[in-house]
Amino acid sequence: MRCLPACRRTALVLLCLLTGAAQAQTLRWAAQGDLQTTDPHAANEIQTNSLNGHVYEPLVRRLPDQSLAPALAVEWTQATPLLWRVKLRPGVKFHDGTPFTAEDVVFSMQRMRDPVSPYRVYANAVGIPKAVDPLTLVFALDKPNPIFAEHLVSLTVMSKRWAEANRVTRPLDLKAKEESYASQNANGTGPFILVSRQPGVKTVFKRNAAHWGRSLPGQGNVQELVFMPISIDATRTAALISGEVDFVLDPPPRDVERLRAMPELKVVDGVDNRILFIGMDQARDKLLYGQVPGDKNPFKDLRVRRALYQAIDIDAIKTKIMAGFSVPTGGLTPSARGAYNDASLETRLPYDVPAARRLMAEAGYPDGFEVTLDCPNNRYVNDERICLALASFWAQLKIKVKVNALPRVLYFPKIDKYDTSLYLHGWGGGSTDAEVMLTPILRNRGEQGVGVSNNGGWVNDKADALAAASTVETDPKKREQLVKAALAEYRQQINIIPLHRQMIPWAMRANVRVLHSANNWLSVEWVTVSK
Repeated sequence: MRCLPACRRTALVLLCLLTGAAQAQTLRWAAQGDLQTTDPHAANEIQTNSLNGHVYEPLVRRLPDQSLAPALAVEWTQATPLLWRVKLRPGVKFHDGTPFTAEDVVFSMQRMRDPVSPYRVYANAVGIPKAVDPLTLVFALDKPNPIFAEHLVSLTVMSKRWAEANRVTRPLDLKAKEESYASQNANGTGPFILVSRQPGVKTVFKRNAAHWGRSLPGQGNVQELVFMPISIDATRTAALISGEVDFVLDPPPRDVERLRAMPELKVVDGVDNRILFIGMDQARDKLLYGQVPGDKNPFKDLRVRRALYQAIDIDAIKTKIMAGFSVPTGGLTPSARGAYNDASLETRLPYDVPAARRLMAEAGYPDGFEVTLDCPNNRYVNDERICLALASFWAQLKIKVKVNALPRVLYFPKIDKYDTSLYLHGWGGGSTDAEVMLTPILRNRGEQGVGVSNNGGWVNDKADALAAASTVETDPKKREQLVKAALAEYRQQINIIPLHRQMIPWAMRANVRVLHSANNWLSVEWVTVSK
């Protein structure tokens, strides 16, 4: 049929609408740092996890309000104190079309128990899985786990067949700078499929039209995700203002109010479920990176650790560096909820430089010492600037601090090898339970992943025993008492120096709608980009 002028105009309008919709369904996401790898079991770092989390899925997922919901598992029940039964979602397929079964879960849990995987502490905590049938598993534990489902959130599933075919049955060792097929290729069950990977440039994903959750309420319209690391703050901000990118995960705090005032942009924010802290080598008799009178390790002395703590002007960091986007704390958990909102476990030691100097003199270091502070420069909000501020505070104690600022891809493998004397670190995520801090970070280094991220090698036997007891205590009141006692002991010994919890602003074009999350995790399947 011949198209009349009115018909042609209607067709043109429809074509424009369709073209606009297609363009609007691409989300260009920028952040200061790149993901470390596409191997989902090789790195436990939030930017890496959040991007890989669009491809690889766990049995249980976390919603934006931090509640738990079914993912690859539809049901999990405790049969006995040491046995959990898990029913899997039927009809799920990996991106290459192979079916998802219980054997993939068994394989993935074994892969994550590998000594090089930072997930082994969580994989060990849920016990040994056994396939009962293609859609049913049982997990046999050697001790009770009061937060079994919370641990499942951290454990993502790979295809056993794909891993075997591509010789990636073990996670790559980032600390040894290993590369494998899984470094830049992926095959999950998630809502997005990895299309291409150019480290340091961009990573492209497309929507998985066959995803099991495509018909769930609240699904967004993004069909293509383009992630671009932009390390320079001013360049990242300029890219958002110009429209070159649609979303910035980590806008510089000094730019936030200016961005908020622009009608073509918007900012949403909230407190990050993450604690930033200073770790110190308390294991070696001599520092790897320092010049100390008598060739000793000053961080073995509680008085020195307390002096460093009390020389930090945390309010100056909040106002001058973080532009108000931080919540100073003396707590040791990602959220105050981890300490049951006990104010006594959140109070900071007072900022008191004269007292800090007295402590240094009592410890035998009136003239200070030299030490290197390892610091990421593209992971946390203003991380390098925080480290430079700390160096200036500690100069008041005659401590000469060399700030060694590194991009995250170099920084994390370095400290994970315990190749550090003093370092800035952050820890958190979705769970607000103290367990996520106690076992991997605060406990003594041990077998099966306990203390796997205790990069300072401190030993606190009293706190360790209390923390260990809390991980298997199923009575809520008794567990609360154990957790509080453990945290109080770690605070007393100042095994780490807490700084603050970040306020996380997300900046975006006005036509982008997102659901902000306290774990700083953007779930693109819920993002809508309008015309």
